[in-house]
Amino acid sequence: MRVVILCGGLGTRLSEETQLKPKPIVEIGGMPILWHIMKIYEHFGFKDFSLALGYKGEIIKDFFLNYKPRNSDLQLNLQTGKIEFLSKSGEDWNISMIDTGQNTLTGGRLLRLKDSIKSTFMLTYGDGVSDVDISELLKFHKSHNKIATVTAVRPTARFGGMSIENEIVKNFQEKPRAGEGWINGGYFVFEPEVFNYLSDDQTILERDPLENLSKDGELMAFQHEGFWQCMDTIREKHILEEICASNKIPWLRA
Repeated sequence: MRVVILCGGLGTRLSEETQLKPKPIVEIGGMPILWHIMKIYEHFGFKDFSLALGYKGEIIKDFFLNYKPRNSDLQLNLQTGKIEFLSKSGEDWNISMIDTGQNTLTGGRLLRLKDSIKSTFMLTYGDGVSDVDISELLKFHKSHNKIATVTAVRPTARFGGMSIENEIVKNFQEKPRAGEGWINGGYFVFEPEVFNYLSDDQTILERDPLENLSKDGELMAFQHEGFWQCMDTIREKHILEEICASNKIPWLRA
């Protein structure tokens, strides 16, 4: 099953890091947060990724193009230029890296991938880690026969709010000014019919598409009480760095 990761935003609230690199390449624990996110899916057997690139997308391409040489022992014949890999990297990933535009918004980036997606797929953002059970998330999605599932989490900060009744999202509001409760934690599962809710490059996934899916009774919530943390600010980066330094990383399973 395809996993789409949105990797194209400017990351303006993390400008200390993102002036020179895209947010998904910002490191925690010595590796880009994007690598950590992909490891979450890999643990559950999902290894086919589509990265929706935008701002400084060439840096993400360079990271993966050089990943195997940097993480393997090599033998190089300087005369012939022949390279022999003496060890293998630990990841067996298939990665499509698609330029979805510099100024395209979240729903527009997904819409640009429409022609390559014909069946159920997963999607998340390139800046949040969680110990969500992807297998249970997918099982839940298949059980309700709706178009969309969003992972609902309870963070310490306020982002997008949802009211939920019997696992059905009754109301979806991105970044309310007041109110506590469940918020959009990413880690979505979608059916291809979601593309009917997307219009153009300026579509914001978290606005009309998810709001309309909610109104149509097609958006369900997988309620996750465990660990979740995004990396929107330098403070949140430091939180994740401290977790990595503790060697008790909840989102990375052995």
